[in-house]
Amino acid sequence: MTDETARQLLTRIADALDRLSPPADSEPLDEMCEAFVWRADSGRLLPVQEVSRVDINLLVGIDRVRDSLLENTRWFATGLPANNALLWGARGMGKSSLVKAVHAAVAREADGTLALVEIHREDLPSLPNLLALLRCRPQNFILFCDDLSFDADDTTYKSLKAMLEGGIEGRPRNVIFYATSNRRHLMPREMIENERSTGINPGEAVQEKVSLSDRFGLWLGFHHCNQDIFLEIIDRYVEHFGIRVDRATLHAEAIEWSVTRGARSGRVAWQFVQYLAGRTGTKLE
Repeated sequence: MTDETARQLLTRIADALDRLSPPADSEPLDEMCEAFVWRADSGRLLPVQEVSRVDINLLVGIDRVRDSLLENTRWFATGLPANNALLWGARGMGKSSLVKAVHAAVAREADGTLALVEIHREDLPSLPNLLALLRCRPQNFILFCDDLSFDADDTTYKSLKAMLEGGIEGRPRNVIFYATSNRRHLMPREMIENERSTGINPGEAVQEKVSLSDRFGLWLGFHHCNQDIFLEIIDRYVEHFGIRVDRATLHAEAIEWSVTRGARSGRVAWQFVQYLAGRTGTKLE
C-alpha cells in the first residue's frame, strides 16, 4: 500500500467517525437562559428565550399534585434528594402546564440556577449524550418529556429505564426527569394484555413492559374536573386578564361551550377564555 493510498484510507475512516459521533459543543451554554430544547441531530441545547406557560396561581383544581411537585422541585434545586416524577392522567388537565409553572416558580427562588430542558420522545436514545453534556455544568436541570408513551414495537423505553435507575454512571446529581403521559404505565392497555395472553412467561413479560413507570418515584394523577371546578378555572382566568362580562352570562356560555366540546378540562376552559377575550376585544397579557 502506497503512502497516498494509506492517507486516503485514513481520511475516509476519520470522516466516517466524525459522522457517527455527535458534534462537539463548541458554543458555551447560555447560563443566563433558563430553558432549552435538546436537538439530538446536532447534539446541541438550543436556548428558549420565552417559555410558553401560565402562572402557577392560575392552575385550579390540582392543588395536591401542585404542592407535591413544588416540594419535590424545591428539594432538587437546593441539592436535597428528590424523585423523578411522572404526571399521568386525563387530557387537558394541566400536566405539562404544571411542570413549566413549577419550574418558573422555583427558578425564581433558585436565582437562575435551575434550567428546564425539553427532550422529545423520539430523541430518548440520545439521552447518554445529553447527560454527558449536562453532568459537568454548574446548574441543576429538569429534563422534561411531554406526552411520553410507547407502542408495541418501540424499545426506546429501555434507554430511559437505564437513565432513571441503572447504568454504571447513573443519573447525574444535577439532573432530574419529569414526564407527562395519558397512560399510567406508559404502555397501551391492549399491549399489556397481549403480553399476558401470548408471552411464554406472561408475568415476566408484563413486568418488563410496565417496569419503566416504577422507575419514577413520584406519581401524580390528574383526573377530569367537575362543573364547579371548570367554572372556577374560567373565573380565575377572567379575573386575571380583566375580561369584563356578566357572571351569569359567563357561566351559562361556559357550560354550553363544554357541552359542545364534550369535555370539561383546563384546556377546554382556556379555549373558551381565548374565544371570550377575542369577542370582547381583550388582550391576554
